[in-house]
Amino acid sequence: MDKTEKIWMDGRFVDWDDAKIHILTHSLHYATAVFEGIRCYKTVKGPAIFRLRDHMRRLYDSAKMQMMRIPYSIDELTQAVKDTVKVNKIHECYIRPIAYYGYGEMGLNPMRNPVNVAIAVWPWGAYLGEEGLKKGVRCKISSWIRVDTRSLPSLAKSTANYLNSALAKLEAINCGYDEAILLNMNGYVAEGPGENIFIVKNGVLVTPPVTSCVLYGYTMDSVKEFAKEFSIPIVEREILRDELFVADEAFFTGTAAEVTPIREVDGRVIGSGTIGPIAKMLQDKFFQVVRGEDPKYRDWLEPIQ
Repeated sequence: MDKTEKIWMDGRFVDWDDAKIHILTHSLHYATAVFEGIRCYKTVKGPAIFRLRDHMRRLYDSAKMQMMRIPYSIDELTQAVKDTVKVNKIHECYIRPIAYYGYGEMGLNPMRNPVNVAIAVWPWGAYLGEEGLKKGVRCKISSWIRVDTRSLPSLAKSTANYLNSALAKLEAINCGYDEAILLNMNGYVAEGPGENIFIVKNGVLVTPPVTSCVLYGYTMDSVKEFAKEFSIPIVEREILRDELFVADEAFFTGTAAEVTPIREVDGRVIGSGTIGPIAKMLQDKFFQVVRGEDPKYRDWLEPIQ
């Protein structure tokens, strides 16, 4: 990782190398933490954070689902995120706020432990690689099943859920692929380990609904808005594994992945084997918006002042 200078921890800035916690921190042992992934982009009017308040609201929703009370308001943490970017004098970065049960008592009940909050920022390029962003990635359908809402809250961005993601990612890499695709408990397509997924068939954009046990993503939500602007039909419905193989196009969306095309699934080439025309159109639009080049979506950009 490329270090930055300061990390925000419970209301104060500490040096990157001094941002430490106790070995008996509750969330380290029991995965009782929630987090967000957000990006700050260079725009035509200076650095700005994409859909910051939406992400912060999701952080609080995730905390509520696991009965965690974050000891700061949304406004306070929103400002803390902007301050952290500013103090590090960085114009483009990935942002990681995390709320976690800290050091206090061990045992499954976390309620007697303090809730600590930290915010880190660092430079991070294309999550699945610049080549993947341009030409597409090769994916494997995972043998691991996406976390079901009857086991853990699938709408929460919690550290507990991401062991599921890490296992799927490791399996895909060890089998020679770039990324995984997880099915849900009913055998339908859910999402990538850290991304939502879309397919295109006969000009129609299709993505699984949240009832398929997917995390509701704000890049996904943004792409839906762009599709409406381009009059591209959108359908939210369950997707069969088979449909992936015969899709005209497929792509991932996510804060880290941005808009990344999928060129192959389990050895089947998707479409022309590179980024498709609809994915390219939506990808171009996404980068125009996050760079502040489209005034229609300026409200999605929180400037660093």
